[in-house]
Amino acid sequence: MPYQRDHQKKLISFIIPAYNVPVDMLRACIESIAQLSLRPFEREIIVVDDGSDESPLAALGTMADEIVYIRQKNRGVAVARNMGLKMAEGEFIQFIDADDILLRTPYEHVIDLVRYGKADMVMFDYCEKPDQKINYRDDGPMAGATLMRQHNIHGAVWSFLFHRSMLGSLRFTPGIAYGEDEEFTPQLLLRAERVITTTARAYCYRQRPTSAINRTDMRSRLQRLHDAKDVLVSLHKKSSTLPPEERTAMQRRTAQLTMDYIYNVMVLTQSRHYLDRQLTDLGKIGLFPLPDRDYTQKYKWFRRMTNTSIGRTVLLRSLPLLR
Repeated sequence: MPYQRDHQKKLISFIIPAYNVPVDMLRACIESIAQLSLRPFEREIIVVDDGSDESPLAALGTMADEIVYIRQKNRGVAVARNMGLKMAEGEFIQFIDADDILLRTPYEHVIDLVRYGKADMVMFDYCEKPDQKINYRDDGPMAGATLMRQHNIHGAVWSFLFHRSMLGSLRFTPGIAYGEDEEFTPQLLLRAERVITTTARAYCYRQRPTSAINRTDMRSRLQRLHDAKDVLVSLHKKSSTLPPEERTAMQRRTAQLTMDYIYNVMVLTQSRHYLDRQLTDLGKIGLFPLPDRDYTQKYKWFRRMTNTSIGRTVLLRSLPLLR
């Protein structure tokens, strides 16, 4: 059933985990929220400082009055996001990385979809440079399981505005340094009854060379692959406990993430020995070979190539060059 508005509550809680982010970027992030048409009593901005070397609070000046600031020991983004959820009072939740911003015009459209479209979740697009196109295409509402069965999804949790009541006991798994979204997002989607998707590019993802995802040393690469594999195993185990329609949806998502994982093993390590070892491990739990499904042309092509030793050799040699 559609959610029932409680006009005594804040409409949206914006949760910003932050760790050693330049103050000017954090300030721009907060400003992008404060500039929305939401009245102060309709929003709360929660900044969870995950043990930065220096607190940014003093440097924020009067902008500090706009936020709820929480400082904790460095325990990773998953724990920081969970702390934000613990503190949040809004009907809806929006996660934002501290070095990114919301774009006012398209995000106002997202807000309208939850105000008037009776959605419990809105999935929107993103860009790397501000995009103010106003011709949006909206689809839905539809159940989250239906969406996942029929389409690939973007795993980043910041590309969703969702009703807090959907969460139940669902939280981010501590200890995952890379890709914690990929475990959380599909489980959240399966709880959604009314999802509206929109082409509005409401989120601006700003590349920062020093961010964790841009680390190129081999230790970081292997950690990224290790975490992705843990997420795969977790989702695969969870799928076996789901009802048939939800299981089918989760199996598609797991197959997509398995394809991404194999691709990243090839690109990040360029090691045939490491690749063969990972494929053996995936085979033991039923994730390799990739299931024979007509998900996308890219998926079908990649599946055929990885099914043969020659195909894997070609991919291993060519993908790092293409990238």
